[in-house]
Amino acid sequence: MAGGRRAAGLALGWGCCLLLCCAAASKLEVSMPAVVEVESGGTARIECNFYIPGNGSYAYINWSYMDRNNRVRLCRIMGSEILEENTDYKGRLSVGEDKALSISRVTVQDARTFLCQVEAGSHGMGENHTELHVYKVPEAPEIMANPGGISVQSSDIPQIAQCVSRNSFPPPNITWHKNGEQLQPEEKMVKIPATLTRESSGLYTVSSTLFAHVTREDRNSLYHCTVHYWLRGQRRAVDSRRVNVTVFYPAQHVKLQVMPSSALVKEGDDVKLVCEADGNPAPVFSFYKRELEDSWQDLTSLADTNSGVLNLHDVNKSSSGLYRCQTLDLDDMRQLEKDVELVVNYIEGVHVKMEPSSPLQEGDNVRLSCNAHSPVALDYQWRDEKGRKVAEGNQLFLSNLTFETSSNFSCKVIAPSVPGLEQSKQVAVAVQGKPRIVAISSPLYVQQDEVVNLTCKAIAFPRPSVHWNVNGTAHEYVENQHIASNLTVRVSHDLLRAGAMCRVSNALGVSEKHIQLLVESIRKDQKAPESKGVIIVAIIVCILVVAVLGSVIYFLHKKGKIPCGRAGKQDITKPEARKDKIVVEVKSDKLSEEAGLLQGANGEKRPAADQSEKYIDLRN
Repeated sequence: MAGGRRAAGLALGWGCCLLLCCAAASKLEVSMPAVVEVESGGTARIECNFYIPGNGSYAYINWSYMDRNNRVRLCRIMGSEILEENTDYKGRLSVGEDKALSISRVTVQDARTFLCQVEAGSHGMGENHTELHVYKVPEAPEIMANPGGISVQSSDIPQIAQCVSRNSFPPPNITWHKNGEQLQPEEKMVKIPATLTRESSGLYTVSSTLFAHVTREDRNSLYHCTVHYWLRGQRRAVDSRRVNVTVFYPAQHVKLQVMPSSALVKEGDDVKLVCEADGNPAPVFSFYKRELEDSWQDLTSLADTNSGVLNLHDVNKSSSGLYRCQTLDLDDMRQLEKDVELVVNYIEGVHVKMEPSSPLQEGDNVRLSCNAHSPVALDYQWRDEKGRKVAEGNQLFLSNLTFETSSNFSCKVIAPSVPGLEQSKQVAVAVQGKPRIVAISSPLYVQQDEVVNLTCKAIAFPRPSVHWNVNGTAHEYVENQHIASNLTVRVSHDLLRAGAMCRVSNALGVSEKHIQLLVESIRKDQKAPESKGVIIVAIIVCILVVAVLGSVIYFLHKKGKIPCGRAGKQDITKPEARKDKIVVEVKSDKLSEEAGLLQGANGEKRPAADQSEKYIDLRN
């Protein structure tokens, strides 16, 4: 019995399950996504999937939306025919082959519930709905800092900045941050009020203002705001740019310094005394210099009291001393001061002593000594008049003086520890004496009536004058302490005979030298071709003479005039007493290796007059 009741119970259970499954399979089902998100201006696609038992067909499909509590139909689908209602969506609707509804150019007003209703005859009616969410990403937030500045002594909570986010949907949230850390409202310290505005387009504008107390450390703080919004189920954020606000605070410290550094200031420099205070705005600056008996000279009229700079131009030894800067804060009338010592480095009293100090003659020795005064260590250098360094140390010894060593020497005094600090003193070392003629154009080979230059060069101190004993055009010039005179003259018979005299004189004496002029009959550039012509003519003459002599001897031999026997043979190599002699002179154009070239007044090289000669003695 018990076994029979158990079997009957199982059979009843399976039967109920089959009935439920059959009932479910015979029911019309409509499925839609719970939420569809689309950006404003885009196209929303809402799907409607349905199941009809037995692969049955639908009678019609209605698409509608909820306006408050009212259902508003958009369109009806009957087979392949779509009947669109006259609503605000007209012209923006389309239905796909899968019966999905598409809405183009979506606006924020389209954010509502859409329904899909399916009528399937005997299978009844089914429907479902989808929430259409429309979003608009907010624009980058605009932040505006307080343009007037904030005082740390303000009793009210001052405004730091304002942040605005425009054209978003749904409305976003704004947070504030200082140096990267989020700020929270705090009683009597931080306030963050916000306003929300819906524009005619349906988009939202959110404005948030930050109020907070500041300290002097906030002069470098950076503030920014962040806009937070939701997109497709995720939280997004956009940051503004960072801004800094002007913070006003009284000065606590003052600093006074010399620019450039006091250790490097030298006479002639332009110096700035720069006074700085750590308050904002900068206080009013005043400058003073301590005088005798602890009195102070007011230099404020020479300074820029707003920037705190005192300019001292072309400082000298007397500019050294103690300077003071005073500041006055106009908010709390607090006064601060700071002192600095200005040291101006200098070189003075540069003196060069020459021993002996009496006039110097050629061959003398002299010692130059240089001395100067300065608060810093000094080095000494000696330089010639061309600026070349000739010695170091404060003494220079010159021995065996000549006119050529006469020069202007300078003692250069340098302070190595102060770049650019130097002074020089010049001294003239003048060797006196009568003139010495060092060069003259003699002898000079010339031609009659030729225009030539006569040159005479001398050296002396005091500077001498040059005179000629002949008339001409003279030109004087100074070269390396030498005085030179060029005299342009035409060669006359008297000038060839007597020559010219160069006379150089100063207050200490006179020097004279004679210039000899020699006649040159043939110039070098004419002689060489003529010599070659002579050689050629001589060779031809020799050949002709030999040929004639040979013919004469042969003719006499044939006539019997010249016996060929031993008894009658004559010694033709031995000259007779009255026998005629034929001599041919051949002159060579080759100059003797020992002959020199003489330099003319106009730069011509002339060969020696003598030339080697060769002789050929031909006897009958």
